[in-house]
Amino acid sequence: MQASEIERDAVQVAAVAIPLRPQRNTIALIAVCLAAMMFALEISSVPVILPTLEVVLHGDFKQIQWIMNAYTIACTTVLMATGTLADRFGRKRIFIGAILLFGVASLLCGLAWNSAVLIASRVLQGASGGAMLICLVAVLSHQFPEGAQRARAFSAWGIVLGIGLGFGPLVGGAIIALANWQWVFWIHVGLAAATLALAVIGVQESRDPQARRLDGWGMATLSAAILGFVWFITQGADGGFTRASGLAVLAASALSLALFYTVETHIAHPMFDFSVFRVRNFSGALLGSVGMNFSFWAFIIYLPIYFQRALGEGPVAAGLSLLAYTLPTLVFPPIGERLALRYRPAMLIPAGLLTIGVGFFLMWVGSRTGHAGALAVLPGCLLAGAGLGLTNTPVTNTTTGSVSADRAGMASGIDMSARMITLAINIALMGFLLVEGVSLKLQAALGAHSADVSWNALASRVAAGELVPAQAAAIMNAAAMSAAQFEAISRNALIHGFGGLMLYGAIAVSLLGVASFCIFRGKSIAS
Repeated sequence: MQASEIERDAVQVAAVAIPLRPQRNTIALIAVCLAAMMFALEISSVPVILPTLEVVLHGDFKQIQWIMNAYTIACTTVLMATGTLADRFGRKRIFIGAILLFGVASLLCGLAWNSAVLIASRVLQGASGGAMLICLVAVLSHQFPEGAQRARAFSAWGIVLGIGLGFGPLVGGAIIALANWQWVFWIHVGLAAATLALAVIGVQESRDPQARRLDGWGMATLSAAILGFVWFITQGADGGFTRASGLAVLAASALSLALFYTVETHIAHPMFDFSVFRVRNFSGALLGSVGMNFSFWAFIIYLPIYFQRALGEGPVAAGLSLLAYTLPTLVFPPIGERLALRYRPAMLIPAGLLTIGVGFFLMWVGSRTGHAGALAVLPGCLLAGAGLGLTNTPVTNTTTGSVSADRAGMASGIDMSARMITLAINIALMGFLLVEGVSLKLQAALGAHSADVSWNALASRVAAGELVPAQAAAIMNAAAMSAAQFEAISRNALIHGFGGLMLYGAIAVSLLGVASFCIFRGKSIAS
């Protein structure tokens, strides 16, 4: 072959290859967006079907909590480890493996015949979902390294993630109304298959030749601490928090947390670099992450029970009511970004947290206006969602932007881990507070007719939405009370219990907003 022919062939190959790169990037972006959609839907659509799961799987209130917490705790466990594994063995390889596992776990969730099997399946789903989340950020960063394309890619990912979170309640409500609860999970089997095919075609493999070692001790001690604290809050109320077994679990969790700190401050490449907490912008923004999970995201787990059981709405109506809570999180992030540029995150993040607090306070006021229905709390839902929308993006940008570029990935990992850890703990804590609030109201109304009743067990059933549980038979017989009369008392107790959660959310997020403002305004400590 002549040299001129070789040159001509090379030009033709190059002419074909040049448009292939943008096309491949587009396919990779679609795969990333579908993975983000699946992750978001599993957070926001499942809470709508929890009242149904409690009935069809014959679960109790604590099992309902664990259906959500199994996902969040497993997700937290793998977040930091996945980045290291992806750097070492290949981001595309780990991403594809995570998608495949997520599809299998979703299939198993839909096949579950009791709460225990569903919880176990949710552990696998949460671990694979967390791995997907970390990998998709790494894939975007490698596939779109700079310029306007990078900005558009991350913007598209953020929009799709927000759509999944915002419309998840409506999707879950529609599925439960038109089909059955299994399809809330099985829908992800098809999505996972499509995502897998697109990822194989479009995602480019990449590795970090300087990948650090896996921090196994850090993972183990942090996971043990979180699991122990959540178990103590969720299970401790049954036998009393001062019971020997409960105190032993609490002590083991505290020891695990101390060991985690010791490990992370003495190894060469920790997954948590505690020195970043000395950067006031990082710490102030991190309190924004914590504040959102002390209020907004933890409460979304219980809000469907409020709309469906306390207020008597159907699944679709409850999903529509939840849109008032979630849709503002889609509308307000662009506004939050512009306000952050004008007024600085140091002002906007605390202001956003206080806006969430005012929203929860309005929800509490609305819940006390008798049986006015969902309309009474929707203004507070809208305001809380707006506050979340104003806060979320500035928090993410500030945590990663307040440290040097080589520590941005670690800072992002700490931010995401803080979100998942505080979400898991507050799901458990809000569940405990709800049961306690319902129990106190039931005792006040029915205490004179009690006959060796376990108030905690009775309140747990009512809090799960079973307004006339089997445990109520003795009280109804002693008081010559009809089931309709007991249901009215239970409904009132449930509304009262939810009012307590709304007030708790308002106080907690407002205090964290004030703390965030004080840290932002404080003096920097050299990192």
